[in-house]
Amino acid sequence: MQRALVLNASYEPLSIVSSRRAACLVLADKADALADDGHEFRSATLVIASPSVIRLRYMVKVPYRRAAALSRRGVFARDDYRCQYCGAHADSIDHVLPRSRGGPHTWENVAAACRRCNLAKRDRTPDEAGMRLARPCTAPRSSAWVVVSVSRVPDTWRPYLAGSHSLAS
Repeated sequence: MQRALVLNASYEPLSIVSSRRAACLVLADKADALADDGHEFRSATLVIASPSVIRLRYMVKVPYRRAAALSRRGVFARDDYRCQYCGAHADSIDHVLPRSRGGPHTWENVAAACRRCNLAKRDRTPDEAGMRLARPCTAPRSSAWVVVSVSRVPDTWRPYLAGSHSLAS
């Protein structure tokens, strides 16, 4: 299914909807299409480009600050699919302060790791294991939820994400 990025009137990312829903918002004059994905929707009397990015014509007040939910895919994306200890391809998640020692399951305590480093570290801290993190673990930027919610960010979305397509702070 094709998806579309919905921007507030201020160009702030609000949500991701289906291209069909985005086309309905454009047809109802509630939004303007800023980019399309090359496909078309056809009816008996109308042909409309399938929107990839739309901007609402009115400002929507967002009552809370949206945060990216902690997920395996999100951690891998934040760490560029690289082990934070040796730089090899990461295939597992490591808790910097092990959960067996009271370490929380939060963005600030989780890093991508290769199987070899994860097994070598075991239930120790990086200092105790003689290992060093390549970069500190941080929570993603405020609009990084976009990257976490889709497997690949389309090129047409990148200019509107203002650097938030990278999960690192």
